[in-house]
Parts: sequence; structure tokens; C-alpha cells
Amino acid sequence: VQLQASGGGLVQAGGSLRLSCVASGRTFSSYNMGWFRQNIGKEREFVATISWSGGGTNYADSVKGRFTISKDNAKSTVYLQMNSPKPEDTAVYYCAAGPIRSILSNYRRREMYDYWGQGTQVTVSS
Repeated sequence: VQLQASGGGLVQAGGSLRLSCVASGRTFSSYNMGWFRQNIGKEREFVATISWSGGGTNYADSVKGRFTISKDNAKSTVYLQMNSPKPEDTAVYYCAAGPIRSILSNYRRREMYDYWGQGTQVTVSS
């Protein structure tokens, strides 16, 4: 699976931004999908995950209620809608695809994912 993330950029705190990640190469609907983020010198951290059907989601506490993950299997695309972003949300955001082999809550862990996109920078100004 090849993943191409896009949609990053500069956004003001309290604004909104939508990230997209297009998948190609394998059956997109067979994978749980996730978004992670990373800053220089820090570990890559979990943001959100969505089940292969789109029927289940799981969020990091830091983004719950502000960010929404969704997917369109017909377009092989997963989205991250970022509402009311904060300066601390500034990071490089990565999408990832993981084969279905466990319950969704386990997909908060990086090791559940086999494929990663190249990352897209999000900068939130105060």
C-alpha cells in the first residue's frame, strides 16, 4: 500500500484544516487507518484511528472533540478534520494503514501499522 498525505499548512488557532491521505496498491477497505504526528526530537504519537468499515473510531484525549477521522472507501482516502486547532497541535502528520488483526483500540500503537505515508506539516499559529 502506498500512502500520500496532503492538506497541511499554516492555520490560525481556532480555525480549521482538513488533511487527506490517498491509498493505492491494495484493497483500501481491508485496512484500519490511522493518523499520527511527530515533532523534532519527540516520538511519533497517536492522533486517531478508524476501522476498515468506518464504523469505529478512536482518538487521543488531546484531540477528542476537536478532530474527526473519516474515510471514503470508494475514493481510497482517509481524512482528518482538524477544528479549533491549538499551537500544540503543530507537527508533521502521518497517515498509516494496518491490516485487520486486532481490536481497534490496539491501533493506537505504531507497531500495528505496516504502511506509512510521507507526512504533511501542520503549523498552528497563536
